[in-house]
Amino acid sequence: MTLLETLQAHKGGLIRLKTELYWYDGRGYDNTPGRICLILDAATADLRRTGGDHVGVAITTAATAAVTTAATAAATTAVVAVAHLLIDGQPAWIWVAEQDIELLVNDQPIS
Repeated sequence: MTLLETLQAHKGGLIRLKTELYWYDGRGYDNTPGRICLILDAATADLRRTGGDHVGVAITTAATAAVTTAATAAATTAVVAVAHLLIDGQPAWIWVAEQDIELLVNDQPIS
C-alpha cells in the first residue's frame, strides 16, 4: 500500500506528525514536534499544480527537500503526499513524507 493509499484509508483517523511544520504564510517553523491531527483527506503531490490557494500551506521539516523536488518536477524518488489535516481546529493541506508520520489506531501506533 502506498503512502497516499494509506492516508486515504485512514480518513477520519489520527496521525502524529513526528516533525515540526513550516508555515509558508510568514510564521515559519511552529516548534511543535509530535503534534496529533485528524486526517480529513489525502491527494498526490501533483495537487499543487492543479491550482487553488488551499494547497501547500505547510510542510513538515524532514520533507522539505523532497517536496521542493515534487513541486517542481513530475517525478521524485521521495515518497510524499499531500494530507488535508485538522490542525489546531483549522483544516490545512500539508506535504508529508512517509518518515515524518505515524498513524494512530486506538492510541496505538501502526507500522
